[in-house]
Amino acid sequence: MTLPPIREWWNELSDEARLGVFEHAPHVGEIAREEIREITGAVVGMAETLTDDDLDYARSETSKEV
Repeated sequence: MTLPPIREWWNELSDEARLGVFEHAPHVGEIAREEIREITGAVVGMAETLTDDDLDYARSETSKEV
């Protein structure tokens, strides 16, 4: 199980899934895991974690949208 690069799926996540990413960081959260599976076809396990760079990217993209 490998988490695909965040740039492949972040912009397609629902707001609820994005919130879950931040609430469960460095883990992904159940809703986001399911959506990442749907978007990328990857099998994303419960133990998958985001790197600091991934979280920085997520924060940066979120602040651009506000």
